[in-house]
Amino acid sequence: MSSFKKLSKATQRTHRERGQPKSRDHLGLLEKKKDYRRRADDHHKKADAVKALKLKALDKNKDEFYFGMVNSKMVDGVHESKDTTSVCTDEQLKMLESQDLRYVRYKLSLERTKIEKLKSRLQLLDGADKPKGAHLVFLDSKQEVDEFDEAKYFNTHPDLLNCPLGRLTVDQLRDKNYGSRVDDRTLAEIQVERKKLYDQLKKRIEREQELSIIEQKMVVKSAVKDKKHKKLKIADETKTSAAVYRWVSQRKR
Repeated sequence: MSSFKKLSKATQRTHRERGQPKSRDHLGLLEKKKDYRRRADDHHKKADAVKALKLKALDKNKDEFYFGMVNSKMVDGVHESKDTTSVCTDEQLKMLESQDLRYVRYKLSLERTKIEKLKSRLQLLDGADKPKGAHLVFLDSKQEVDEFDEAKYFNTHPDLLNCPLGRLTVDQLRDKNYGSRVDDRTLAEIQVERKKLYDQLKKRIEREQELSIIEQKMVVKSAVKDKKHKKLKIADETKTSAAVYRWVSQRKR
């Protein structure tokens, strides 16, 4: 019996809803019940929201205080929040909120170790610590002066004697697959490699300074939490320095 019902439903005529009559085409599509339900629900939803807002406005206390009033002001009848510019950079805020002082000191020691290793590899000939004067070599006789070979003495290639970014030894050239021949292309490659190392050193120095500022701020904030001793604030906290406090000396009994 059920199979007969399924067969009859499959073969029965599909009834479609009536469309808009031609005489009413200028009114647009004929609205169906589902369209009316959707439009009615949206209308009632908006009406209920307006009614709730009116009731909230009637029940409002004019003398009521909100903490948001302290950090806001009226500009042309519109509430605008006051400028609360942070005294910390984004990196400082992340570290202050997520990491502790021990972790910051650990990362700071790592950065300082890496900086010292880079400085030992580079001669910093273009920096503030640029050595002044010439390299003096003391010889015993005039014959040694005439036979003196600078490249052999410094264990480097002759084309690298006047290199502004320092000179590589013969062993270093051999390790980098440059061989004993150094042309203009090889010198350019050496200059590019040295420049990359100097850029890396600059970034690590900036990172070390940032971590040092974070450490100072965390130390000051932990010291300020002590409520037993009186203190006076001398300078506010900035992006490049921690707040400065002076503790009032108290005579012990």
